[in-house]
Amino acid sequence: MNALSPRKSGVQVVTFGCRLNALESEVLRERLAETSGEVVIFNTCAVTAEAQRQARQAIRKARRETPAARIVVTGCAAQVDPESFAAMPEVDRVVGNTRKLDPIQFLDGEERVRVEDIMTAGMATAVPEPKRFAAHTRAFVQVQQGCDHRCAFCIIPFARGPARSFPEETVVARVRAHVAAGHAEAVLTGVDISSYGNDLPDRPSLGALVRRLLAAVPDLQRLRLSSLDPAVMDAELLRALAEEERLMPHLHLSLQSLDDMILKRMKRRHGRADAFQFIARARAARPGLSLGADLIAGFPTETEAMFAATLAGVEDSNIPFLHVFPYSPRAGTPAARMPAVAPEARKIRAARLRRAGAAAMERFLESRVGAIAEVLVEKGNTGRTPDYAPVRLALKAPVGAIVRARLARVAGREIVGESPP
Repeated sequence: MNALSPRKSGVQVVTFGCRLNALESEVLRERLAETSGEVVIFNTCAVTAEAQRQARQAIRKARRETPAARIVVTGCAAQVDPESFAAMPEVDRVVGNTRKLDPIQFLDGEERVRVEDIMTAGMATAVPEPKRFAAHTRAFVQVQQGCDHRCAFCIIPFARGPARSFPEETVVARVRAHVAAGHAEAVLTGVDISSYGNDLPDRPSLGALVRRLLAAVPDLQRLRLSSLDPAVMDAELLRALAEEERLMPHLHLSLQSLDDMILKRMKRRHGRADAFQFIARARAARPGLSLGADLIAGFPTETEAMFAATLAGVEDSNIPFLHVFPYSPRAGTPAARMPAVAPEARKIRAARLRRAGAAAMERFLESRVGAIAEVLVEKGNTGRTPDYAPVRLALKAPVGAIVRARLARVAGREIVGESPP
């Protein structure tokens, strides 16, 4: 969860979930800048039932702490399960994804959006870009919306609709605007960016978009990608990774599991060998590449042997940036009807995966000690290197700047960055 600080208007946006939600929250902040009165907006996530539980908990806390505020709930969880939020006495209004960027929906005097309106409305096509990301040093740039796949555990296609890509010229214009506003780094984001271009007339790939973008915006210093599907082997993207220094050497993969039977039951489009092949080709294209991955622990029917295959795959692949989720059933998905793994076993398996990730992270950070790196400065005098290593700077630098630092030593889960010699 990322709480964005309220502006003078008294509007606060509390964001759960993905970078696309973070982008939409920035748009809301900008559009409601002149709003009078106190409003707290919860931009929710539907990836797991736990995310929805945390949102309800935060809503109740907000009501206790700001009893006079108008509380509005929007986002993917509000889209797929509006009834549960509409039933909360703390909530003044529920807004579906189609209307979430319309400022009128968040103002006083409007009737509560009816649940049936939320459930029957189509998905919004595009997210207008904010002028500047006030809460982030890097700009998030939406390149597509929605997803055409139906993974057995996932409710997001029902919350975001089918995949729709934005034309290359639209993405280029948005990145240019962010660079003009002072951002040194941009992140291409969406629900399934690996599918970028499948619905466009010329069917440009994500790699082709990256190439055009970097050529068209020479002042952009750093470009990153959000989560990638290992089922899609984009040859042009691998070439860009090898040849474009401004494309950062860090990829995050939507693996979910590394056991073939579980991947089949998840209705994923890749197998264990496909994941390893993607990783090998990416590392061959860009030596020194760092990796992250999403993993689900305790998916229904997962045996100890199946889990062991995932754990061994993570250890063998040496992936430091792990996002591990104990399986959380979502009503309306096929996985919710499968034989469940005991909650305690899910928790234990998730902890084992996280320990493997922590060990890989320790090795990764130690391997970076002694290097000179370019660090994008974030708040609190922290920052990230091109390969996404977290750095705590022992030198002063303005937020948003890129500074050279000597990676001196590991301190916890960060590297201390000092002035280079």
